[in-house]
Amino acid sequence: MGLNPGLAGVNGGDFRVSTIYRTQWAQVMTPFTTMGISADVATQKNINFGINLLNQTAGNAGYHYQHGYLTIGYGGVRFGEDDNQQISFGIQVGALARKFDPSGFQFGDQWNSISGYDPSVSSADLLPRTSSSDLDIGAGVAYSDARENRPWRLFGGFSAFHLNRPQDPFVTRSVSQQIPMRFSVHGGVQINLNERIQLTPQFLLMKQGTALEQMLGMSVRMPASASADLLAGINYRINDALAPYLAVGYGQWLFGFSYDVAAGELGKQVPGTSSFELSLTYTGLPSGRPIRYLSCPRL
Repeated sequence: MGLNPGLAGVNGGDFRVSTIYRTQWAQVMTPFTTMGISADVATQKNINFGINLLNQTAGNAGYHYQHGYLTIGYGGVRFGEDDNQQISFGIQVGALARKFDPSGFQFGDQWNSISGYDPSVSSADLLPRTSSSDLDIGAGVAYSDARENRPWRLFGGFSAFHLNRPQDPFVTRSVSQQIPMRFSVHGGVQINLNERIQLTPQFLLMKQGTALEQMLGMSVRMPASASADLLAGINYRINDALAPYLAVGYGQWLFGFSYDVAAGELGKQVPGTSSFELSLTYTGLPSGRPIRYLSCPRL
């Protein structure tokens, strides 16, 4: 749902719960960390629900970025063979909160040519506002294909976040600054090489203001044993990083690990800016209720 609210309830079961932990740049500074949890549920009425919570901390100044969203989705647009193709919609409403601790900052007028940084000197730079919370709205649409016995199946979607343009109060004092909307386009194709092995090339494009992220990836899914699956792949964020990842599925559980290897200018200038990420997902199996389940593509 952080990628596309339209994926709420597209989980292959009655419900899904996911957690994530990510740490970045621990080798060179106080690490940037991300922790999150989400849950979504499919209903018999094609109305799906979700919730996702996220907490991020960045650097020595204790910057915190937090959000909590409720998502409602509609998955009743079905067509094709046995209605196994679906277009789903979702809207996400919640709160966006940010804060920082100015005592962790070092300002230019606290430095001198004799002793360097002097924390006993008070800075003339005033930071009257150190926290903010705002309403935040996002929406998305997704397409998924659950037709069986096909050599390939497409999936994809489009989403937009910060539709109401929340305020960014820390940028400037004199002008009211709004957070730019963030747009995402994602998609790929699931290719069945045989009855046991599935190959999935995929892409992700995100744009927010002048920032642009482009990612290409490939993954393979295969059985590791009679009761476990293995998912392995690699993503390349263009001019930024290579991100190999590995996941093991056992029953209703999926445990994943990925490691980013900096490949852009930042990695060349500052060695040790890699990061790793852990995830754990539990999907409640179908309970026999008359719901047409569509599996969520692994992105």
